[in-house]
Amino acid sequence: MKKWIKIIAACLSIIGIFVLVFTVNRSHNNTVLSKPKIIIQVDGENAFLTEKEILNRLLLKKLVFKGQKKGEFQIQKTEDFIRKMGEVKNCRVFSVQGGVWQIEVELRAPIARVFNVNKESFYLDKDGYIINGISTHTARVLLFSGNIKDLHSTPGVPNIINNESLKSKHIIDDIYRISNYVCNDAFFQALIGQVFVNDKNEFVLIPIIGDQLVQFGSAASESEVKNKFDRLKIFYNNAMSYEGWNKYSEIILKYDGQIVCKKSNKWKKQ
Repeated sequence: MKKWIKIIAACLSIIGIFVLVFTVNRSHNNTVLSKPKIIIQVDGENAFLTEKEILNRLLLKKLVFKGQKKGEFQIQKTEDFIRKMGEVKNCRVFSVQGGVWQIEVELRAPIARVFNVNKESFYLDKDGYIINGISTHTARVLLFSGNIKDLHSTPGVPNIINNESLKSKHIIDDIYRISNYVCNDAFFQALIGQVFVNDKNEFVLIPIIGDQLVQFGSAASESEVKNKFDRLKIFYNNAMSYEGWNKYSEIILKYDGQIVCKKSNKWKKQ
């Protein structure tokens, strides 16, 4: 008899535990969520998304709504939705305590804006990925225009650089090499404002100071880009300060190991 009493008591205890867990979970799932705390991490000064914009997108997608209970909140679906936003590099969505939950978002850092022949505009970030679908924000970055046929749907640079077939079709990897170098060099970041791609797919740098054009040529490798910018910096530091910023109409870097300059018409008449 005592044995059966113990068995019955144990069963009642287990049932009581299940009832308690069910009650707690039910109460937990019925907790009304508060407004999410959104933390945005930005590398640099260009932020393409604000807390309000992220919240509005979640509201439109009905992933967040007034009176939403914790049991109705879909963490993974919300995280996947935010992660697919073109401006977002990474994100994490999690519950903190009670009805409080948090979104941490890391935004992509743009280094170039591209205007292609189809009149599309998109950004290129510091990792070589294309940021598209942005209409309300602009970034102070290097501008590229001219004979650019790459689209906003073009694969990112990491997908192109190891694929010879894609490299022959696209110029976005060359654009990345130039913009990445400029954005990491304070001297050229302050000097170069725009880059034009001519019909030969050669790059022409347009400085902010002076009337000259810099005929950069190709940008097929990091070493080529570095070599050309090294020569250009030496020229600016050693020659332009003496010759003046308006003496030359063109500075040509296309030829290996040398710089060729063309005088402007004003200086030719002197």
